[in-house]
Amino acid sequence: MQNVVFLGIFVADAAYVAPSLPNIGETVLGSRFILGPGGKGSNQAVACAKNGVKTSIITRLGKDDFANLAFNTWKEANVISLATQDESSYTGSAFIFVQEGTGQNAVLVSPGAASLITIQDIIDHSPDIEQASVFVTNFEVPIKAVEYSLNLARRAKVTTILNPAPAADFPAGLLSLCDYVTPNESEAEAITGLPVRSIEDAILAAHKLVELGAGASVVTLGASGVVYYKNGKTLLVPAHAPAKVIDTTGAGDAFNGGFAAALAKGLSDEEALVYGSATAGISVTRMGTAPSMPVSSEVETFVSSFELKEL
Repeated sequence: MQNVVFLGIFVADAAYVAPSLPNIGETVLGSRFILGPGGKGSNQAVACAKNGVKTSIITRLGKDDFANLAFNTWKEANVISLATQDESSYTGSAFIFVQEGTGQNAVLVSPGAASLITIQDIIDHSPDIEQASVFVTNFEVPIKAVEYSLNLARRAKVTTILNPAPAADFPAGLLSLCDYVTPNESEAEAITGLPVRSIEDAILAAHKLVELGAGASVVTLGASGVVYYKNGKTLLVPAHAPAKVIDTTGAGDAFNGGFAAALAKGLSDEEALVYGSATAGISVTRMGTAPSMPVSSEVETFVSSFELKEL
């Protein structure tokens, strides 16, 4: 069954476009502002659902206007909400700086109610995880909940994906619960202790991640593409976009959502890498995170322009 469950957070993204970030005490005039839906788990779930796969999200929200934004976003994308609302807290939010001209970004996140996710939340939704074909989580969720949920999914023989973002300390052995681990450059550096400044560095880091227990490693490198390693095979998927890059915020989420959807559809790892890369390539040509995610027909048209390189 094509069924993907995400454990992650929703935040309201406040995105500012400007030439540079201000220094302390400095004011910088921006050229654009957008308030919209975001959060890694939510963004990835939206990307997955828009690729035509049954998708659910486990999270916590406050009872406020930003929670209403979450529910409306998921309804529009056909994401099934498994969210708990917490009156004692607030729905998370994020400050996003988007550099004018390049589309590069920096993000500051305050998770709010989602930081209160506990093991009991996972237990409450254990049947949803156990019946999934793919389970995806990340480090915006408390680590104890991440570890418990991955253990639960692994025991149920569900394919597991860990997007270890943002970089955080985690228990020894956690990677052994992951069929796929999908860090970006900085996260791969934090986990492996190796510098990741080039494709060659990424290959070494990808190998190290598997040595540390991951079934397969998928290191996303922005404009340089994606490096994959499993069972002695190393692949590179060069990145490209169908139009001018406008905003790279959420590109990693687009990749993870598309990658998970492809695996749930029964595609091979190689096909899933291309599918995720195509999802990300389209998303960066649009402003925003969740609103930038393409539908399956767009992705399927674009995948033919990608090529895999065995290294």
